[in-house]
Amino acid sequence: MATRRVHRLPVLVVAMMIAVTGCARGPAVESGPAVESGSATSGGASATVSATPDDSCAALAASLDLERQVGQLFMAGIPATSENVPSEVAGLIRSGRVGSVILVGDSGAGVDGVALLTRELGELDPGLPVLVAADQEGGQVQRLQGQGFDTIPSAAEQAKLSDATLVGKATVWGGELQQAGVTFNLAPVADVVPSSVGSANEPIGALRRGYGSDATVVGEKVSAVVTGYRNAGVATTLKHFPNLGRVTGNTDTTVRVVDTVTGASSAALDAFRAGIAAGAEAVMVSNAVYARIDADRPAAFSPAVISLLRDGLGFSGVIVSDDLGSAAAVSATPSAERGVTFLAAGGDLVVDVDGSTAGAMVSTAIAKATSDPSFAATVTAKATRVLQLKARVGLVDCT
Repeated sequence: MATRRVHRLPVLVVAMMIAVTGCARGPAVESGPAVESGSATSGGASATVSATPDDSCAALAASLDLERQVGQLFMAGIPATSENVPSEVAGLIRSGRVGSVILVGDSGAGVDGVALLTRELGELDPGLPVLVAADQEGGQVQRLQGQGFDTIPSAAEQAKLSDATLVGKATVWGGELQQAGVTFNLAPVADVVPSSVGSANEPIGALRRGYGSDATVVGEKVSAVVTGYRNAGVATTLKHFPNLGRVTGNTDTTVRVVDTVTGASSAALDAFRAGIAAGAEAVMVSNAVYARIDADRPAAFSPAVISLLRDGLGFSGVIVSDDLGSAAAVSATPSAERGVTFLAAGGDLVVDVDGSTAGAMVSTAIAKATSDPSFAATVTAKATRVLQLKARVGLVDCT
């Protein structure tokens, strides 16, 4: 089976490649000895993930021009069934305006078929390879299928497995993603759906995407999944902070979804704490409104909600948005302004499943960073966190 090509390029070599390809970047960084940032095995069943020194990735981020720093903060969607990268998104990647991609929709192309697409993605910007993500939860939300991909049971079924068994299963599932060139899984779901709500909860309960109604149990299962994927060298995302398990409406299709119960001290947050402690590299913020935290804004646009995650839970990794491209819950904000609003609220990585709107979002963020030095300073810190994530899955070498 095809294996993902792991890029570990010293920054000086990257700079030489840039000169050849004509892509503008900042000066090369020469700080500290080389540090291995990750490795993958050809079999895909196991890999190691090592932390990269924060100062090395900070230096690499600071060496990039402002436009390319902003580009690292955006993830554009392309159809998982594409045989080639759509030209609009390909252009954004080549120009450094998009640093990550999410494969959207269901594909039955199998590991080898997906690998052809991700290999093309990796060649668009060899200096700073694109991070490729997918929603590979299981059950009704398993985007990548076909030969080489196991059929992953729903989270409700996974919850019946022992923690040790679930770690082993997730390690295998992660190895399959690794072989396909997908190193970022937008899973597992850490939402806690109370038994009193159950299937009335459209986004999670009705689709059996949750691990249960007890935050402690959910935290244990989420931790097992995170551990398994980390064993395979694949980063994970806890979602949907602070909890999407108590609402009834689906934020993808409902204009205003409000949770009137979840607060800063809710037990449901313990499931996220457990996943963070297990090493989840990212947390996705919900598009619902949480009346007890910030009644005026969707969580993705709320400094109060994101501060709760960053300061209250002590999370230092990448804060990811839920879809800001076509989700009904954020439709009140003009599409071009959604990315910069999320970033200004404290988020790090904007997800836009509609690749056709990503360019406008990026342009708005670049304009904001150009005119606002304080926002520009936060962009460098955000790009640092994204580069740390890329380093941990073996895409870049920050040293």
